[in-house]
Amino acid sequence: MTMPDAGGPPLSEDALLGGRVRLRQPIDGARVSIDPIFLAASVPVEPGQLVLDIGCGTGAAMLCLAAREPQCRVTGLERQRDLVRIAGDNIILNGMASRASVMVGDLLNPPPRISAGAFDHVIANPPYLNRERANETPSPGRAEATIEGDAELGDWIRFALTMAKPKGTITLIHRADRIDAVLGQIAGRAGEVVVFPLWPGVGKPASRIIVRARKQVASPARLAVGMVLHEEDGRFSAAAEAVLRGAQALAI
Repeated sequence: MTMPDAGGPPLSEDALLGGRVRLRQPIDGARVSIDPIFLAASVPVEPGQLVLDIGCGTGAAMLCLAAREPQCRVTGLERQRDLVRIAGDNIILNGMASRASVMVGDLLNPPPRISAGAFDHVIANPPYLNRERANETPSPGRAEATIEGDAELGDWIRFALTMAKPKGTITLIHRADRIDAVLGQIAGRAGEVVVFPLWPGVGKPASRIIVRARKQVASPARLAVGMVLHEEDGRFSAAAEAVLRGAQALAI
């Protein structure tokens, strides 16, 4: 469904988690993919816990997480004011105003009302491309979401760890070909690292990885089995459908 956005770009309204979440998002620019849904499914959230979504965009990951665990509280941080406004509207649209919020802020200069060490879980879907290796993109909104700006990958991970409570988790989804950069930034700062590959199909190299780590824990790293996303005919696998439509958590 397409609708005008007063004072902003045209929006579409899309359904996530089999209709459990309604998401309004700009028609042009970066569009929500399956990544934030898998990110939300990978968080071991429990009732009453606090979650921070860094760079939340229009709120897809935080809303999916809140839909799966109705007793948690989620906060989104986003630097683009127009996306903050849309995310706020999405919170209301989904009836989550009592347990979800979003604020304008840059992780390099966070707002004072966000407290370090306050969150049980911190999640992020950072821009995937390093500026030096990225090709030009015609859409400024898409560039903001996919190409690192002033904040590089290390800044995202350091900020996530700063915001997490002792023994809290940080969880990121990223391109598989940047696994060395992700793990290099986590090394020495957190433990109990789990890498969960997402395989496009049987026998194909992983396209995405979910990486979860726990602050101030020294347990060794682990490579999980991961998940095959597509059958040979291109359809989502039953396991992927359980996450995307059934709101099932990932066993990481």
